[in-house]
Amino acid sequence: MAASAPLPTEEFTHIVNSACELALGSAEKYEHEKVAEWNTTIINTILQTLIEKTQAASADSKPPSSYKFIANSTIIQHVGHPSEAATAGRRGMHSAVGAFWNTERDGTFSYKWDGAETKGMDVVISINWIGL
Repeated sequence: MAASAPLPTEEFTHIVNSACELALGSAEKYEHEKVAEWNTTIINTILQTLIEKTQAASADSKPPSSYKFIANSTIIQHVGHPSEAATAGRRGMHSAVGAFWNTERDGTFSYKWDGAETKGMDVVISINWIGL
C-alpha cells in the first residue's frame, strides 16, 4: 500500500468481504447469467462505501473525497464443482497490476475473497486510489 492510504488495510479487507458477501452470500455455485450482476453489486458496494468513509463530515455538506477510486472485480469459474476438483483440476489464474504514479498519495489493494471457493469460483478484487 502507499505511504498515505485513505484507509487502513483492515478496513479495505472489511469493505471487500462485506461487498462479496452481499453479492454472493446466497449463491450456491457459479452461474454465468448472474456474474455481471454479482460484479456490479460488488463494485458499486465497494465504491459507495469508500466514498462514504473517505468524505470528511461537516455540518453543512460533505465535500468530495480527496481520492479517486477504481474498483475491479474478477469472478473465475472453477473447471468443475469443488467435489470434482481432484479429477478435473482447476483453472489457473494470475493477476498483476502496475502503475506509474505518486507513491505518496496513490496506491492499490488486491484481495482474493475466500468465501467463494466452496461455490466453485474464485473472486479477486483490486482497488486503486489516486490522491487529488
